[in-house]
Amino acid sequence: MDERKHPLFMIGVVCEMFNIHPQTLRIYEREGLIHPKRVGGSRRYSAEDIRRLKMILNLTKDLGVNRAGVDIILRMRHRMEALHREMDEMMAHIESSMRSDFEKRIREIFEDEE
Repeated sequence: MDERKHPLFMIGVVCEMFNIHPQTLRIYEREGLIHPKRVGGSRRYSAEDIRRLKMILNLTKDLGVNRAGVDIILRMRHRMEALHREMDEMMAHIESSMRSDFEKRIREIFEDEE
């Protein structure tokens, strides 16, 4: 299991960490901005949830973005991260293909000299 997604923190702890009311977290969850896991009927927040919550609070409190704007920003960020992963995979494939072509050409050069 990815350690960043492992549920660790109860709602009260998260509220203390960020000095926010539990209802704030419940609203963010209801609106789909955060997705805590349910363990024995209680919400548990992972390190990834905490990172996301920190970003949400920065956008809302520090930058004045409303929740609808936060949702758009988070969706764009998620899509951008997915595109970066796809680009990294394509670059790895291209590099592998180029390396293979280069090695093949080197072998051909040496075979021609023999």
